Amino acid sequence: MINGHSILAIIPARGGSKGVLKKNIKPLAGKPLIAWTIEEAKKSKYIDRFILSSDDQEIIAMAKQWGCEVPFVRPRELAEDTTPGIQPVLHAMQFFPDYEYILLLQPTSPLRTHEDIDRCIEYLMENHSESCVSVVEVDKPPYWMYTLDEQSLLHPFVEGMTVARRQDANKIYALNGAIYIAKRNFLLKHETFVTEQTIGFVMDKEHSFDIDTELDFKICECLMKSDEI
Repeated sequence: MINGHSILAIIPARGGSKGVLKKNIKPLAGKPLIAWTIEEAKKSKYIDRFILSSDDQEIIAMAKQWGCEVPFVRPRELAEDTTPGIQPVLHAMQFFPDYEYILLLQPTSPLRTHEDIDRCIEYLMENHSESCVSVVEVDKPPYWMYTLDEQSLLHPFVEGMTVARRQDANKIYALNGAIYIAKRNFLLKHETFVTEQTIGFVMDKEHSFDIDTELDFKICECLMKSDEI
């Protein structure tokens, strides 16, 4: 709880991972991937309750083993490849109508810390915003990106804008997938965390890795075993 406001954290973890088999429970630096998020949620100063939303019994058992509450099994129709990410959140919210803020913590961000989580919550409150998501500065702005046509000819991705030097380019940020938080009523109204009223909380690049491939696992494991984070 922060400033008298209650916070429910939801950890979504479906079983049908395509890129990496059983990704959410795959070992990473000695722990299943999902355990890294559960442990940081436990350390937060402001999270009142954190739960798992999953359709997979193996993930559910693993989450319980690491101390995460699992109050329901997610319906299969909300765990398809084509299911919008907000739908499991809205489903979970139905079970907990009394929490004012909803915090989404994806288990694919194992380098995100409880300090990141708490600073994001504080940033939301300080700015009197209804929605905040974590972002990271991109290494290569879209000014230097191109598409290729059928003849392999280059076409600027951002038409009509040329920036020759990096120092002349505006800073560009991308969602890093680590932290999403919004007021309950905001989510019920917009059915998304990101609108024109959403503010961005900037995270360090070292904490912003989003695991999607086997290579991502290897990179994160190397970072965890070094002094980089």
